[in-house]
Amino acid sequence: MTIELYVFPPSPRAFKVMAVANHLGLDWTLRMVDFSKGDHQTPEYAALNPNMRMPTLREGDYVLWESNAIEQYLAAKKPENALFPQDERKRLDITRWQFWDLAHWDPACAVFAYEYVAKPFVLGIGEPDLAEIAKGTEKFHRVAKVLDRQLTGKTFITGDTLTLADFSIGSAMNFAEKAHYPVEAYGEIRRWYATLAALPAWQKTLALSALPAANAA
Repeated sequence: MTIELYVFPPSPRAFKVMAVANHLGLDWTLRMVDFSKGDHQTPEYAALNPNMRMPTLREGDYVLWESNAIEQYLAAKKPENALFPQDERKRLDITRWQFWDLAHWDPACAVFAYEYVAKPFVLGIGEPDLAEIAKGTEKFHRVAKVLDRQLTGKTFITGDTLTLADFSIGSAMNFAEKAHYPVEAYGEIRRWYATLAALPAWQKTLALSALPAANAA
């Protein structure tokens, strides 16, 4: 059965699942969910994902949503891979950082991504809200210090081996420059992301993830 990934490719939440599939060498089909055209609000898509968000995976009759859950499902297709190893404690460590991504890192990055990327490139609704950016900056520094400290002395988040934690958290860094993340002081984060960005699967997925032209007034 073919793995279908329903995604809006520029989104970091879409990117992470596409990049994992590419890294594992899985056969999969991209199904575009264009938020600017309301694809996520159609009855057909809502039947797959009642949250009307993305990504969503479908393989035959099986449907799964939530990006980090999809990553784990994809990794299980190649159980010998190191992205999500069989050792229970290693898995829990990876899952812990995937939870941290959803609870802390993703919301902090999303403020900047929304104001500087989604508004002009997807929604076309004008200038960034500087009050939101100010609040987001404080949140970003709080979580970036945690991540930068975790990466000290390690190649990747959980050690010297690339795992799902790196895909989960690293995908948001694709927007670091365009969304003006205040990441300059965090040398470990910048070093780590450069390593991820050089991965063949990362480069392959970036080629699928170009933003549309800005359409803000």
